[in-house]
Amino acid sequence: MTNYFYEAVDAAGLKKHGTMDVETQSDALRRIKEMGLFPIRVSERHENRPVGNQRSGSRVTRLKNISINIPFFSGRVKPAAICAFTRQLATLVDAGMPLIRGLRLLREQETNATLKRIITEVESAIENGSTLSEALTPYPRVFNRLYINMVKAGELSGALEITLLRLAEFIEKAQKIKGKVKAAMFYPAAVLFIATAILIVMMIFVVPRFKQVFEGLVPGGKMPVFSAAVFSLSDVLKAHYLGALLLLAGLGMAFTFALRSTAGRGVFDRFKLKAPVFGKIFRKVAISRFSRTLGTLLNNGVPILQALTIVKETVGNVMVSNVVSNVHDSVKEGETITAPLRASGVFPPVVVGMVDVGEQTGALPDMLLKVADGCDEEVDNAVSAMTSLIEPFMIVFLAVVVGSLVVAMYLPILSVVNPDKSGPGIDGTDN
Repeated sequence: MTNYFYEAVDAAGLKKHGTMDVETQSDALRRIKEMGLFPIRVSERHENRPVGNQRSGSRVTRLKNISINIPFFSGRVKPAAICAFTRQLATLVDAGMPLIRGLRLLREQETNATLKRIITEVESAIENGSTLSEALTPYPRVFNRLYINMVKAGELSGALEITLLRLAEFIEKAQKIKGKVKAAMFYPAAVLFIATAILIVMMIFVVPRFKQVFEGLVPGGKMPVFSAAVFSLSDVLKAHYLGALLLLAGLGMAFTFALRSTAGRGVFDRFKLKAPVFGKIFRKVAISRFSRTLGTLLNNGVPILQALTIVKETVGNVMVSNVVSNVHDSVKEGETITAPLRASGVFPPVVVGMVDVGEQTGALPDMLLKVADGCDEEVDNAVSAMTSLIEPFMIVFLAVVVGSLVVAMYLPILSVVNPDKSGPGIDGTDN
């Protein structure tokens, strides 16, 4: 007989360890499975290395693996990585694999260093008796309150794998719609940035050279009005370009700090919802996020007041957050959800009507998810249409910018070639 030391977990994910006298390691594995446990490690025990030393050695190993986490320098975990982790964990749990073993497998294949470290710490916390939701709580920047509360609801209902699948779908759909909006705004933003950069370079380096040439050619040194204005602007930019750059940087920093304040964020979110072109899209995105978050939470058994509190913190828009706060107060007093939504002016009548029907028929979670799907489809169509319309406008904009510079450069040449044919408003004199 040989004495073997084993580590295993039970069906609840709790860690067990002990020793047994068997002939071979295969016999030890079979005995552990007969006990209803899932083996993690089975090794032959030697007299000069008792169990206590092994556990001490494992602590030393864990100390060696400790990594220093410096704020602002640690790696960022993208939503796509969280979504993949959630879906894979749901698949493993649904297949009957113990939670700790599933986390270990995911840790071994994870390429993101930050997420790998978090999985290791979550695994260690669960081994020490914590639940998955409790182990995820110390990482709010990776797993927000919505994620943790849904996991907690799945644990309480005994349907953790279903909850994790719903979470993965929620993250995927949220990122999909967010990506479409970003793609729609990227094109005009990129065109404006490139056009501005080209314009600044031409005004600082190219236009002054033309000015030097034209000053010796134009009779009396009198430039056409439009050309003189362009040359004057070029002189100002060339003389004060560092100040202009600092001014732009200061405005950018002021805008960033304003967005971090409650009042500034409220003004910006109100502007987003009422903007002429993008306002309808931002409004649909906010309604979709509200509906999908609340519907997903209610579908997983989270109490409605707790779900509304979570939605208020994760909806991402101050105006919609204020509406959710009013809904929370209304429900707390025994009133309906639809009255505050109708009075807000943010939610269209169709959405309010669908929520009202869902509330009366007892199918509010499903109706909210249908509202979210409808809003996502509308956003998709609006983004496609807007992208098609923006392209010709951007082409015209670039043509006007470049064409204006070309005209400003050629007007002095025309005044030299035909000094008697300068029209009114060009050189300041009549024909």
